[in-house]
Amino acid sequence: MSNASIQDKQADFQQQYADGPFPALVVNGDDNLDLSSAVEWVKAEKSRLFQALSDSGTVLFRGFPLKSPEDFDAFIGAFGESGFTYKESLSNAVRVNLTPRVFTANEAPPEVGIYLHHEMAQTPLYPSKLYFFCEIAADEGGETPVCRSDVLLDRMKETMPEFVENCRDKLVKYSLIMPSIDDPESGQGRGWQSTLGVNSKEEGEARLQKLGYSWQWLEDGSLLTTTPALPAIKKSANGREAFFNQLIAAFLGWADISHTGVHKIAFGDGTPMPADAMQKVCDMAEDLIVDLPWQPGDVALVDNYQVMHGRRSFVGKRRVLASLIS
Repeated sequence: MSNASIQDKQADFQQQYADGPFPALVVNGDDNLDLSSAVEWVKAEKSRLFQALSDSGTVLFRGFPLKSPEDFDAFIGAFGESGFTYKESLSNAVRVNLTPRVFTANEAPPEVGIYLHHEMAQTPLYPSKLYFFCEIAADEGGETPVCRSDVLLDRMKETMPEFVENCRDKLVKYSLIMPSIDDPESGQGRGWQSTLGVNSKEEGEARLQKLGYSWQWLEDGSLLTTTPALPAIKKSANGREAFFNQLIAAFLGWADISHTGVHKIAFGDGTPMPADAMQKVCDMAEDLIVDLPWQPGDVALVDNYQVMHGRRSFVGKRRVLASLIS
């Protein structure tokens, strides 16, 4: 498969940084390529592809012969990494498993946008990498926005150093209400039994205690949880620091829980997260976004430590699948 290559030329949706384009783009130029040959090519080239991921934070594969969840499963299996299952995760998104390591990205309705976040960074258990696969592209919208969190953090250090140091030193806590049953109408609607992998309140409390959470049962059977203090800044394997957290998504998109007397985001010492600082961070991140313009068959490999992602609202049918890597 000699016609597949990492493209040096910048596409109109890419950004250019000192370490190269964002995202990196890998294009197959062989119209006769079959799935088995694509898998063998990935196996042979994975060291080079992982280097592109380290440099850019995201690699977009285009023109490969992938049409189904099973094709996607075979493609990502060629990279030879351990999976991170949805069932065992603490993800608060409602998803549907299609193969043991492939599931729908989020079951939230088309009109619901999902704000920038690092996958599961609001929990002690998070994946290192994400794969997304476009099975069906939306008629309108539905792009996956991605943002280099290392670049964002560099800009934050220049303009709001005190906030950065507070995030680094104090850490952060997240509070979220888990519904009593899954609510697919919400981007954060996974019920507490599914999220915690339990069948009873007693089992749920035992799991939360083991994880270091605090909690409160609400009258409607839902569960208010607060995480232990978690990092807001993380260093990647390449040595770069990134703004690794769920603060933007929580600030902009999580349901208000003010009636509980608990702040949905706070520093690790319980101090409320300053709204003016968070709005400034959101505005800076918005300026750094690249919207991945999905085409059927596209696969995006994302370094979860370096890059935030989200979902634009859309019109028509859209089916983007996901897989997580430990």
